[in-house]
Amino acid sequence: MILYPAIDLKDGQCVRLLRGDMDAAKVFNDDPAAQARAFAAAGCEWLHLVDLNGAFAGAPVNGAAVEAILAAITIPAQLGGGIRDMATIEAWLAKGLARVILGTVAVRDPGLVRAAAKAFPGQVAVGIDARAGLVAVEGWAETTDITALDLARRFEDAGVAAIVYTDIDRDGAMQGPNVEATAALANAVSIPVIASGGVSSMDDLRSLRDCGAPLNGVISGRALYDGRIDVAEAVSVLVEER
Repeated sequence: MILYPAIDLKDGQCVRLLRGDMDAAKVFNDDPAAQARAFAAAGCEWLHLVDLNGAFAGAPVNGAAVEAILAAITIPAQLGGGIRDMATIEAWLAKGLARVILGTVAVRDPGLVRAAAKAFPGQVAVGIDARAGLVAVEGWAETTDITALDLARRFEDAGVAAIVYTDIDRDGAMQGPNVEATAALANAVSIPVIASGGVSSMDDLRSLRDCGAPLNGVISGRALYDGRIDVAEAVSVLVEER
């Protein structure tokens, strides 16, 4: 499994939110590029970037910060937040992103996801953010009546590289991930699943690693910033044999 350290960007700074609440943002670093270099130096193989402002605006907002990160690292990075048309997808991939994550548009315009996955093999992921099992969109401001599993299954034959599954109720709350729901999703679809939301300890990482589902990786943010999880140790634990 891959550790994807999260760099959530709000107003050009690295922050963490509590359950997606923009008013509950805590700044952890005002230099995103330096934070990215630190994660890479600790042995991380990927970075997970989120343009929080962009998720609400429906278009990229923290572009300068993302570009600074890409210029500072040699490891691949994936980005979600405000990516809702082919032109934006093409622009980000051209700037060096390894993968874009399509969330709201996966509900609003699934045809775009299919077209993008076909045009850019291996570089398009679907972000499925769920509250009580139902998909939320528009920066988590709106909850739909679509279940996470139903949405995932719609893209089984689309060629998407991964599904980033976030349990919103756990995100930033430091209460542990929803292992059961994540494992159930990963076992129900053939698309690689990346777990996100609530990872707050090394035991959480081990629980996901040993959950019995073929998870691609796990995203962690706040616990890496406040020291509850040592980055280098986490990288090592996730590659251990189950």
